Amino acid sequence: MDYFYGPGRNHLFVPGPVNIPESVLRAMNRNNEDYRSPAVPAMTKTLLEDVKKIFKTTSGTPFIIPTTGTGAWESALTNTLSPGDRTVSFMIGQFSLLWIDQQKRLGFNVDVVESDWGQGANLDILASKLAEDTAHTIKAVCIVHNETATGVTNNLAKVRKILDDYRHPALFLVDGVSSICALDFRMDEWGVDVALTGSQKALSLPTGMGIVCASPKALEASKTAKSFRVFFDWKDYLKFYKLGTFWPYTPSIQLLYGLREALDLLFAEGLDNVIARHARLGKATRLAVEAWGLKNCTQKEEWFSDTVTAVLVPPYIDSAEIVRRGWKRYNLSLGLGLNKVAGKVFRIGHLGNLNELQLLGCLAGVEMILKDVGYPVKLGSGVAAACAYLQNSTPLIASRI
Repeated sequence: MDYFYGPGRNHLFVPGPVNIPESVLRAMNRNNEDYRSPAVPAMTKTLLEDVKKIFKTTSGTPFIIPTTGTGAWESALTNTLSPGDRTVSFMIGQFSLLWIDQQKRLGFNVDVVESDWGQGANLDILASKLAEDTAHTIKAVCIVHNETATGVTNNLAKVRKILDDYRHPALFLVDGVSSICALDFRMDEWGVDVALTGSQKALSLPTGMGIVCASPKALEASKTAKSFRVFFDWKDYLKFYKLGTFWPYTPSIQLLYGLREALDLLFAEGLDNVIARHARLGKATRLAVEAWGLKNCTQKEEWFSDTVTAVLVPPYIDSAEIVRRGWKRYNLSLGLGLNKVAGKVFRIGHLGNLNELQLLGCLAGVEMILKDVGYPVKLGSGVAAACAYLQNSTPLIASRI
């Protein structure tokens, strides 16, 4: 029984962890197995090939690690860099801040490019830093593709173009935790050297699996990187890849079966269709926010995220009360404002295994909450705006045509 029981289903609209499909739950509902038996390595081999598809890479080497996105960050950094190496990293919200903090604590020389929360990475500053760095002291450019604290998506293709324009050899490391499997992501085309994601976001799995994908250039860098690493050492994985057993330590059997089903669902829908669905849900949410007379925390359309919308509230309202009221009265879970935007925004997550009618239920709940906390919203206004857009843009379900 739930620790705090509420009738019906919880409406989970935080930007991760997200809803888990019923078929994934059933796939994970199984006993433990011997991971050294022929069955688990055989499944792992197909998983490693298939996760390359979500990164859109043919040349990358994936690592499925029993960890969170934070552990995946550490894996990306410690396998490619040495203490004292200079990195350029962009602070645009809470999660980019935390990755910068990790880089500093791991002993790297972090060149922080800071923007107002609600803005994207300042790529003009990146260009000037690369132009000045004729000695190539910058060893890596680290960027969060989709900052979930503020609902900002960065343009990775532009980052790659800047690196190429200045013929700079720095590694390109990308946090794709809340973007991969939901937003357009092209590891090979954009020359990403290390990309990473977490199972609890658009993959729609429980927390506990970090997936890292390394380019040939990143693998080569790992041979000389001097950062201390044990649990996250790619060499251990590669050794067992060659042996055909794949696991240097015990994996979560249940999560592997869940990943198999989650990937099958994504491929059945089609990755391009998945991305288009997230674009529809993001647009519908932004139209609802506009109809409510509220503003998006993200300051320019070019940075709008299709996986999370951070909604600014008037100064007389504490956004944390919106989140509290949603959970206590309507069994609706929304995202809190974090750090600099605490009390100023609430976040609507619209990623993972989610459809149009589920989103409309969330938007109806938000309208009632806004009324509860004293905001003069016209009930039905946001839902109507979202409905009008979705009714005209939602395609037939491909498998049912």
